[in-house]
Amino acid sequence: MEGREEIKGSKPSFPLSFWEVTMAFTVVMGFVLGLGGVYLTMPASDYSFLKLPRSLEDLHILRDHLEIYTSDYTLQVLVGYCAVYIFMQTFMIPGTVFMSLLAGALFGVLKGVALVVITATAGASSCYFLSKLVGRPLVISLWPDKLSFFQAQVAQRRESLLNYMLFLRLTPTLPNTFINVASPIVDVPYHIFFMATFIGLIPAAFLTVRAGIALGELQSVGDLYNFNSIATLFLIGVVSVTPTLMSKPKL
Repeated sequence: MEGREEIKGSKPSFPLSFWEVTMAFTVVMGFVLGLGGVYLTMPASDYSFLKLPRSLEDLHILRDHLEIYTSDYTLQVLVGYCAVYIFMQTFMIPGTVFMSLLAGALFGVLKGVALVVITATAGASSCYFLSKLVGRPLVISLWPDKLSFFQAQVAQRRESLLNYMLFLRLTPTLPNTFINVASPIVDVPYHIFFMATFIGLIPAAFLTVRAGIALGELQSVGDLYNFNSIATLFLIGVVSVTPTLMSKPKL
């Protein structure tokens, strides 16, 4: 119970700053206008294949159909992809790993990694702002112990917070969904959250996007994260957090 009482934070009359509201509004309008533009400019056809992939079989079907449109309607496919990915990240809908694989299959490694990192960061930012507005009661009720632990770690490593947040993004210490919704509640500044998300997602995005190029050879999603892949991510994470571990916490 003691841990629960420590969960606190300032409660201004409106929790978002002008720039945070502007960014959130830009993301929402980009989503609405983007999907509207795609709907109005795509040719009449049967789009029953368009659904969120829940398995590798669904992903194969989606990839095979979208490849036909990608060459002639590249912009529309790109905008539609970004809008769906950001929506999934914002509302914590499972399945973004399949979207990352799809990016590799449709756009190649370099473009795919850039696309995944940008859309994942935008979606995580939207989730951050949404949680800052209305997420506190939900997060406290669902993950009280985990939230108390996260708050204590953030408070202890405040001077090297970017390094610590990078470590969390690079390793499976805490789920990315939890980091997105809990960060504003434990007072992680948005610029730290943004930088850690943008940089920290690159290694995992590279592994997933690269696997999407050889989608036919992938037997299961578990194949993405073999021992070598996980060990590499942990090594990068340890390097990123070394300054935090070496710093002495203030008494």
